[in-house]
Amino acid sequence: MSTFTTPPDPASAATLDDLVERLRLLKIWAGDPSYETIKERVNAAWTAEGRPAAELARRSTVADCFRTGRRRVNADLVIAVVQAMRADTGYVAQWRQALRVVGGEIEASSQVRVQDRLPPDLAGFTGRRGELDQLRNATRAGAAVVISAIEGMAGVGKTQLAVHAGHLLHRAEPFERVLFVNLRGFHPDPAQPPADPGAVLDGFLRLLGVTGQQVPHDLDERSALYRRLLAGTRTLVLLDNAAGAEQVGPLLPATPGCLALVTSRRSLDGLHSTTQLTVDVFAPGEAVAFLLGAVPDVPPGGDPEAAARIARRCGYLPLALSLVTGHIRGTPGWTLTDHADRLDERHRDRRLESGVELALDLSYQHLTAEQRRLLRLLALHPGQDFDAYAAAALADLDVDTARTLLGHLLGDHLLQPAAPGRYTFHDLVRAYAILRAGDEERPSERRNALTRLFDHYLATASAAMDILYPAESYLRPKIAEGGQPTPELRNADGAREWLDAERPTLIAVVAHATTNGWLAHGTQLPRVLFRYFDGGHYNDALTVHGYAHQAARANDDPTAEAHALTDLGVAYLHLGQLVPAIEHFERGLRLFREADDLTGQARASNNLGMAAEQSGNFPGASDHYRRAILLHRQMGNRSGEAGAMRNLGNVEGRLGHYEAAAETFTEVLALAREIGHRTGEAGTLNGLGEIEMRSGRYEAAAVHLQQGLDLYRELGSKLGEADSLESLGMLHTRMGDADRAHDLYLEALTISRQSGYRFGEAYARNGLGEAAHLAGNHAASLDHHTAALAIATEDEARDEQARALAGLGAAHRALGNAEQAREHDERALALYSELGLPEADALRARLGGR
Repeated sequence: MSTFTTPPDPASAATLDDLVERLRLLKIWAGDPSYETIKERVNAAWTAEGRPAAELARRSTVADCFRTGRRRVNADLVIAVVQAMRADTGYVAQWRQALRVVGGEIEASSQVRVQDRLPPDLAGFTGRRGELDQLRNATRAGAAVVISAIEGMAGVGKTQLAVHAGHLLHRAEPFERVLFVNLRGFHPDPAQPPADPGAVLDGFLRLLGVTGQQVPHDLDERSALYRRLLAGTRTLVLLDNAAGAEQVGPLLPATPGCLALVTSRRSLDGLHSTTQLTVDVFAPGEAVAFLLGAVPDVPPGGDPEAAARIARRCGYLPLALSLVTGHIRGTPGWTLTDHADRLDERHRDRRLESGVELALDLSYQHLTAEQRRLLRLLALHPGQDFDAYAAAALADLDVDTARTLLGHLLGDHLLQPAAPGRYTFHDLVRAYAILRAGDEERPSERRNALTRLFDHYLATASAAMDILYPAESYLRPKIAEGGQPTPELRNADGAREWLDAERPTLIAVVAHATTNGWLAHGTQLPRVLFRYFDGGHYNDALTVHGYAHQAARANDDPTAEAHALTDLGVAYLHLGQLVPAIEHFERGLRLFREADDLTGQARASNNLGMAAEQSGNFPGASDHYRRAILLHRQMGNRSGEAGAMRNLGNVEGRLGHYEAAAETFTEVLALAREIGHRTGEAGTLNGLGEIEMRSGRYEAAAVHLQQGLDLYRELGSKLGEADSLESLGMLHTRMGDADRAHDLYLEALTISRQSGYRFGEAYARNGLGEAAHLAGNHAASLDHHTAALAIATEDEARDEQARALAGLGAAHRALGNAEQAREHDERALALYSELGLPEADALRARLGGR
């Protein structure tokens, strides 16, 4: 019997363990059903949904959901378990969102930057001939995959050796592909745990051409797909800074012809490597050669063995030697003997036993006060890398001064180049700088520095979005110009390049701000960036808007919470998850009504119309759009009014009301141009072109559709581009040009897959099927329509389901399968009739007037 009357609130959970505790409380609230009972309820629901027996839950997996101490959970199963105990859609939606929020712990391990190229080779690389020879010999050994596990203490030069070896091997015999990732195995900041191998595989798979929707959920399935894609290729995979064999195992190519280089501080015996190198410090001769090569113009002084003394005091450690050479170059007039004597003095005075500790302390004390302060504050940055503007914001400097100071820190090897104009830390240097910041910066100054940094990102993001989407400023909070320098974003290309370069950092900032008390930044930055993430970064959108929802609730800001819910709903909608999308829109609408926020109500109503339209409920969509239009007009919001009217025109066109739709689009086009709403103009051109096409006015349609495509491309709107390509594909199909239609649909399919745009993928697949049918390739038509039907059915896009069924009917008829043709045509007719769409008339004629 339950001992309390209300079910636990999942939104109050801060960690995954907290959420599991609430799941346990929910079990008690529900009468404490057994795991077996819960399993039976889950499987009954899944069976009703059509899941095969092989995918049904087991008692042990259900019980596992209630176990604490886990790094990840099967979110689908947890949601099913919650539904089995309380089948309330609103409550289930709260759990779905909570799983996203508490993923903050998981999200930290999931934020990882993968690359399809090696980092730059180290100029003047010295020594390591024996290790390089071993690596070369291993690659010549034959067809077996070569895994070179390069182990050694921190600062010994493992990464430089692996990168240099990779460049040498690539120059000798170029690889078809290169994959690189820093696995962050030993990051000094506990908020940056080792990279999750599932997240790394997600990034690698996307680099290999897999779309977000095609990335499997299960780690083993991701690893298997990754290896299948690498099979038959010559690929170099460099896994840097691994925490251990468990993290690395799923990332190994395990396919002939591929080479994996793995670096770690720990033993990686479990990898069963073909070649396993334990990298030690430099040999004394190598260390001296490195030192003299780095400072060739510094005289030895009175002691001819001064270079050897410096190398010995640095413990022959490459990182320590790099730091010391940076110091030597910064003290003109000193001889190597002077530096050797000074190192001996500092060693005696400070009792510093580690070569790195001695070198770091020497380098740090040698810096000016301004350089030391910047180094300390840079270590507070939550992202993996940063530019001069971020440095200026942290230290409250002008950007030229910040850039000069960064150059000094780079020259002293206290920073490393991450990309042109971007900087990062070696883990040991960051750890040292974090300690110095804790000792030498007051808590208030550390917080002020991060506030300036977050203000910088908020102001620059707002400026970028104002350039890209000026007519949608009503969707964004008003951000005052910050007092910090910001990059000059002169045009749309510059704005988009900044957003693309900073995307991982912006996500990290939202996460850090939300979980460390900057709640206003945690809600405002996602709101500012909504349209950018809506342009195809849907999984990132779920992350940032999930944090925004958490921040809004913590800040007791129901309007911000309503916007976060609406933003989440849009991401779910584009990902083809219709049910959670509608749940989030409806919850947002309720909060907007409670706050008497008419603009918010209009936005939520418009999005509910989009969800209804995608599901094929066109009358319901019209009602939502008309409600949104009235609200926007009431508020005098012409941009919002134009958007809702454009959506209404789309529905009128789908229902066959071509004259009314054309009038609507003509009115909206004039309005969009008058107010400078270029995205709205592009969408309206596309809508008008579709109506002209459906009315048989192909020449006018071609002009408007091409204009819409050109404008979408100019604006960088990938989804809009996909929609325009699909419309042009349909036009060329109707005009009898199968080859051109195929090319247009294929381009649209590529964009939709890359963006995770499920509806666009179903539309393009159906279009490819129709183009193949026109070309007489009926087997290919069957394949495309079958794929479209699977996507549309899963995403509940009923008009595309009907289109796929009609296409299958036509293909089967052309192949002589009369019975299957009639079966598919009848199913398509039933759906088209239920939806009230004009395509039903053509199908009735094909079926003999039924």
